[in-house]
Amino acid sequence: MRRLVTAVAAALAVALLATACGGGGGGDDQAAQTIGIEWGEPENPLIPGNTTEQNGGDVIDALFAGLVKYDVNTADPSNEVAESITTTDNRNFTIRIEPGWTFHDGTPVTAQSFVDSWNWTAYGPNAAEAQSFMEKIDGYDEVSTEAPTAPTMRGLRVVDPQTFTVALTAPFTIFPLTLGYSAYYPLPQKFFTDRAGYEAAPVGNGEFRFESRTPNQSLTLVRNDQYAGSVRPQAQRLEFRVYSEIQTAYDDVVSGNLDHIRAMPSAALAGDRWRTDLGGGAHQKEGLVTDSLGFPLYDPRFANPDLRKAISMAIDRQAIVNQIFGGVYRPATGYATSAAEGFVPNQCGEFCTFNPQRAQQLLAQAGGFQGPLTLTANSDGGHDPYMQAVANSIRQTLGIDARYTPVPSFSEQRRLANDRGFTGLFRNGWQGDYPSIETFLTQLYRTDASTNDYGYSNPAVDAALSQADQAPDIASADQGYAAAERLVLNDMPNIPLWSRPVIYGNSARVAEAEHNPLNRQDTATYRLNPQG
Repeated sequence: MRRLVTAVAAALAVALLATACGGGGGGDDQAAQTIGIEWGEPENPLIPGNTTEQNGGDVIDALFAGLVKYDVNTADPSNEVAESITTTDNRNFTIRIEPGWTFHDGTPVTAQSFVDSWNWTAYGPNAAEAQSFMEKIDGYDEVSTEAPTAPTMRGLRVVDPQTFTVALTAPFTIFPLTLGYSAYYPLPQKFFTDRAGYEAAPVGNGEFRFESRTPNQSLTLVRNDQYAGSVRPQAQRLEFRVYSEIQTAYDDVVSGNLDHIRAMPSAALAGDRWRTDLGGGAHQKEGLVTDSLGFPLYDPRFANPDLRKAISMAIDRQAIVNQIFGGVYRPATGYATSAAEGFVPNQCGEFCTFNPQRAQQLLAQAGGFQGPLTLTANSDGGHDPYMQAVANSIRQTLGIDARYTPVPSFSEQRRLANDRGFTGLFRNGWQGDYPSIETFLTQLYRTDASTNDYGYSNPAVDAALSQADQAPDIASADQGYAAAERLVLNDMPNIPLWSRPVIYGNSARVAEAEHNPLNRQDTATYRLNPQG
């Protein structure tokens, strides 16, 4: 989800400006206390319920604190703003928030702050990207349409300034686990009374507060010394810097002109060059991040599942992982990763296994394909080398005229997705929103889900997901989600390519700057070496 819509592993911006350089080599005291982070322009203004991609999400996670947080090493959930989240039936929840939390403008964080935020996200005319995260709350159907029949969801009720209740339409066993996702963050009253002012200078309740922004160049946050969380941030200032090429950002980290990079270019992964270049600044941990190729099922040429499976089996994942990613990534055997609660290995079976003969048989059964077959990704995300390799593998195996046709920017990729404008395969990156197998399924494959960019719908999948939601315990829910995953894989609306560990790097100036397994930056850990 986090990040939804299509999470990316690299800088996704418009331009690298000449002024966006230098982590500290000299300058004033302010520059010396600033950690520079590789970044790209967000898709939307920085509103939690309307941000479902990584660039905006990374800033929002630093600006806001949620009811739940995820451990930097394990992604295990624990309460943050929430004092307690209780239920007796997995359908009705009472949430009590810790006293003492304030927004950056000094106003208190209350139960109403969460209720107002969730209602705004659900309200249909707002067209919020994360709207569907509210769909299980009672009253969502009346609120979420283009012409709502109610202004708010009846399933949300403020009991007192520190307490609110949530009534769902049906049990959702893992609901507390999901509440660390940004769609559930609170909003200050300023957002509702001065929307333009909020968008120009967002106000959160998190570790860092907004200082300044130059579009297409940089965004700067400063430490929130009134932060009420248990772990206080150590860095004085974070500067998110726009890059158009991840290789340029990487070179700047190696040379000390940038302090932190959120992913590695493929050239640096080959031969483990990134470990040599960055030394102690090279970091890798098991993660909940995947790459895949979606089919535009709104195009009748891709209606036959045998065709989709043939293309999947024509991709030599292991060879591409070895050649492009230095063996660091893992060929996918399903939609989830091994770091997810409920992961089951080899869910995809033969359909994710390179098998030229079987792929050719399935293509023949499907009646062949009249080319060309286009594959699309955004060039500014560093995807060109592996997308070209995938196209080559399909062409060589099936004899289809497979062509890589990149678009220049992430924003253009998202425009095509939102407009259902793809005419061939399109690259998806997915970053789990919380550490559960469910995060790899519901928002991607349920009918009309927020990131179902394929136009995929299968009533049996919808029913299986609902059944898993209502399981009596998490273990039973996980089994249900795994069953739903197998159903989706049999339809193959989206080809799993590989899972990737969370990989990031720091310059020599940085003592610590960690990501958690969800690939979310843990900005509380960010700190410079004493020598600067």
